[in-house]
Amino acid sequence: MEKHDLLHEFPQYQEKIHELKVSDAHFRKLFDEYHETEHQIHRINMGSEVANDNFLHELKTKLLSLKDELYALLNK
Repeated sequence: MEKHDLLHEFPQYQEKIHELKVSDAHFRKLFDEYHETEHQIHRINMGSEVANDNFLHELKTKLLSLKDELYALLNK
């Protein structure tokens, strides 16, 4: 199962991601939430954590929403 952390999703924004993580509390909160959600999805997909299909779908929807919001902040 492939990881989908932000540095792999947006390698062109590595410096800006780091800059925003330390200077923007809202970005940092979204960044942390994105990574926790991504890790939870990864654990479910690897069988380390159990969840039903509806819950997994909700997590994936949340992840995409967070990713869109983070991307918008990176493009300001």
